[in-house]
Amino acid sequence: MCPGPHNEGMTATLLHICSRDDWESARGSGAVTPPSLETEGFVHLSTPDQVHLPANRLFAGRTDLLLLHVDPARLTDPVRYEPGVPGDPESMRFPHLYGPLPVAAVVDVTTFEPGADGRFAAPAVPATTENASEG
Repeated sequence: MCPGPHNEGMTATLLHICSRDDWESARGSGAVTPPSLETEGFVHLSTPDQVHLPANRLFAGRTDLLLLHVDPARLTDPVRYEPGVPGDPESMRFPHLYGPLPVAAVVDVTTFEPGADGRFAAPAVPATTENASEG
């Protein structure tokens, strides 16, 4: 699939945080459609070096989370890099997908668990991988 018109030149894997239940639902429907798509108009994505920031802000202590590894070349809707929230580094921009996240764009799925203190760190080498195309 060709990259969307606003996604050319993106080669790095992007990440989306979701629960195991949300991933199972998305696999059945063909797309990840979190509430933010309706309320904010986009799906929140992150780069590997910044994913711990929203994880700690929104999901501290949760142990049911996965990281969806997204190939930007497989997205057909635009991705725009935009500011995060107050408290994030001022120059940091987060990727926002302006449309549903197709399951076909997910190239890997890894567990994302917090440390003993309930906080997340930027992911290193994934310990567990689940097959993204399992049916």
